[in-house]
Amino acid sequence: MVYLPGGEFVMGSDKGNTDEAPPHKIKLSAFLIDKYEVTHEMFAKAQSPNPSHWQDNFRKPVERVRWRDAKQYCNERSLLEGLKPCYNEKTSDLDCDYAANGYRLPTEAEWEYACRAGGDGPYDFAQADKLRQYAWFADNATDKTHTVGEKKPNRWGIFDMYGNVSEWCEDVYSPTYYKESPSVDPHGPPSPGKDVTRVMRGGSWKSSAEMCRATFRQGQRTGDSDACFFTDYCGFRCARRATSEELQQLTRSSKR
Repeated sequence: MVYLPGGEFVMGSDKGNTDEAPPHKIKLSAFLIDKYEVTHEMFAKAQSPNPSHWQDNFRKPVERVRWRDAKQYCNERSLLEGLKPCYNEKTSDLDCDYAANGYRLPTEAEWEYACRAGGDGPYDFAQADKLRQYAWFADNATDKTHTVGEKKPNRWGIFDMYGNVSEWCEDVYSPTYYKESPSVDPHGPPSPGKDVTRVMRGGSWKSSAEMCRATFRQGQRTGDSDACFFTDYCGFRCARRATSEELQQLTRSSKR
């Protein structure tokens, strides 16, 4: 995982779609995020049934993953590593305990913060003409996923943020949420209880360059009630808070 210190950034854009506006200042606490999208190999370690369309390479990202299945994987991964699971599997939405030190889906704000890597443009590497160096998307992916980590990482060392598979976030999707979002560690709007769509971020193997922008948002049905979930561009990566011991170790190492 990559450790990201807390900080402030301007989330959203007034140059994209209407649901990306208004740009607003957000302050985030420190967190850890996966360097790579969750792969078949990682999924298998948690003994989770693999729903993916492409299973020809264990280093490819899992896809066709329902939102609920992604959260259950997070809990299993937490238990395997002796961490406290974040999700309450007895609740309909698998309610998240953000104080737990286990794995969870990143919030939408955390995802964008990680993707921007300190930049303020649509991509952390400037213009879209360099996108082929950083992402598998519609122009170069040949209609399939690819092994994680083959393209350049962003400035914070995180791979495949712009393409390969799109990634689930924790938040409920609302096209108007930015008008009312809290300024500190936002977790998204409350669940409406039915017909819930969740935030999906990042481009995929089938996305245009426009859809790979750091601020591009989409709401995706969770697939939890679908007998067959054939959305083969839906993947994810995990986040979690750093324990106090980890923070001390990270602080010491950064001073060396």
